[in-house]
Amino acid sequence: MARAAIDPGRKARILVVDDHPLVRSGLIHLINGESDLVCCGEAGSVSEAQAAIAGCRPDLAVIDLRLRGGDGLELTKRLRAQLPELRVLIFSQYDASLYIERALRAGALGYVAKDQAPEALLEAIRTVLAGEVYLTRGMAARLLRTFVRPTSRNPQEGVNNLSDRELHVLHLLGSGMSTREVGLELKLSFKTIETHRENIKRKLGLRCAAELVHYATEWGREQICLPAESLAGAAQRVRSEAWRRPRPGCGA
Repeated sequence: MARAAIDPGRKARILVVDDHPLVRSGLIHLINGESDLVCCGEAGSVSEAQAAIAGCRPDLAVIDLRLRGGDGLELTKRLRAQLPELRVLIFSQYDASLYIERALRAGALGYVAKDQAPEALLEAIRTVLAGEVYLTRGMAARLLRTFVRPTSRNPQEGVNNLSDRELHVLHLLGSGMSTREVGLELKLSFKTIETHRENIKRKLGLRCAAELVHYATEWGREQICLPAESLAGAAQRVRSEAWRRPRPGCGA
């Protein structure tokens, strides 16, 4: 379904959803420094994002993949179901190769990695606001390869067969959480998480819990394109570049 055009006579309203306060601050400064954009709200968790949506009715939500209390892909699905006209742009520190197709299927119109320049994010925001899909040339090439290359029998590529929920469970296990802690984080029963663990082991060809935890830990490290300790530096860079930009003469 075609999305309604945004009135060119007003600033586009952007909701920033990221669990790192410094990253949110940098994004807000960057967005508010543009004459055609304004940040209407911010959130650090799934529940905060859902509350903010009701309060500020954004045109576009910039959403991280990993949030407190949930997953960016699941949040994208929920928000798009609630507000079909809402545009969503995924902004993540995780390698895009595994998540591009999932993000688009969830309802996002674009994906930007956190190691990209601020200008790339602004370009992505405006592209998605126009109702078009934003992917870098490299991302588009990766997505195309997933459709044309033959299916691999290598168990290392079995993550592509995991559901979005199973992928999130794998990530949380790799971050050091126990089954009980994963259940509390996702608000799911211990038995449900155990079922997810068994399905993950079967799909990845893993024999025991120890192999699952080892795989999850190593896989999680490989997915990060921007280490957590670099996020503060990246946020500061975005904020500094935002401050250096000429401020629009008109008020918000």
